[in-house]
Amino acid sequence: GTPLFPFGHGLSYTSFEYSDLKITPAEINPAGQVNISFRVKNTGKQDGDEVVQLYIRDLLASLTRPVKELKGFKRVNLTAGEEKKITFKLSADQLAFYDKDVKLVVEPGRFEVMIGSSSEDIRLKNSFQVVGTKREVVSNRILFTTVEIEL
Repeated sequence: GTPLFPFGHGLSYTSFEYSDLKITPAEINPAGQVNISFRVKNTGKQDGDEVVQLYIRDLLASLTRPVKELKGFKRVNLTAGEEKKITFKLSADQLAFYDKDVKLVVEPGRFEVMIGSSSEDIRLKNSFQVVGTKREVVSNRILFTTVEIEL
C-alpha cells in the first residue's frame, strides 16, 4: 500500500530550490567519511523553514537492502530569497548492516545519494563508492550524521 503522506511531508507557504550537489571524496574506504553538500534557496515571497533530508541506497550488497534509508535531516530557516549551503558528514559506519553471518559490516560498493524535502520529493541525486575490503564494525560506531550550515 501507498501511505497517504510520505515521510517528511509538510506544507509551506513558500517554495525551495535545491542545487549544486557535491560529494567528496568520490571514493572512501570502509572506515572513511564522505561529505555531501548542496545549496537550498527560498525562491518564494515568504520566510520559511525547510527540512532537508539525506537518503542513501546501497546499489550492490550481499543481501537485499532498503530502496531508501534516511541517514540525516536538518531544519533550515530561510528568509525570502535567502540561500544556504548544507553539508552532511556521513560516516561509513552508517552504511553498516548485518550480513549472512550476523556480523555488522560495511561492504564495498556503490551508494546512491538522494537529497530532498520528503521521501517522495527527491530533488538531487548522485553516488559515491566504498572501496577496499569488507570491514566488521565492532566498537565506537558512529550513529548520527553531523550537519553544517553556511551562508
